[in-house]
Amino acid sequence: MNDSHGTENTPASGNPDEMRSALFAQMVMQQASMAMMLLGKTTHPETGQVIRDLEAAKLFIDQLEMLEFKTKGNLTAEEAALLKQSLMSLRMAFVESVDAPPPSAGAAPGPTAGTPAPAANVAAADEAPAKKFTKKY
Repeated sequence: MNDSHGTENTPASGNPDEMRSALFAQMVMQQASMAMMLLGKTTHPETGQVIRDLEAAKLFIDQLEMLEFKTKGNLTAEEAALLKQSLMSLRMAFVESVDAPPPSAGAAPGPTAGTPAPAANVAAADEAPAKKFTKKY
């Protein structure tokens, strides 16, 4: 897997710089899409459920901010604009999600969003007396 013949893997219509630019844009859009999904702005593609995990969304936003800092001065105008616009949109969506009430009971915040059983177990656990934990040395 030697990459010394980089032109063999690139299509005839694009040069390596164009390919890298396209891959950069794809990565930024992928990170932004994941953050939007975790902010509850888009549905999960497999389950169709709304997921809201602000800490995980913040991680994706932080990664894009790190990328912006580390690549400053090394991006084309289009790449820099894409990254800046994505970060502005994500920051606004994050503020909206923080200020918004939690999602309804129908949309669970985890990958097991389609199973209503845990919600019933939580309600039953609230009614049962809590067990006390004691440590013995």
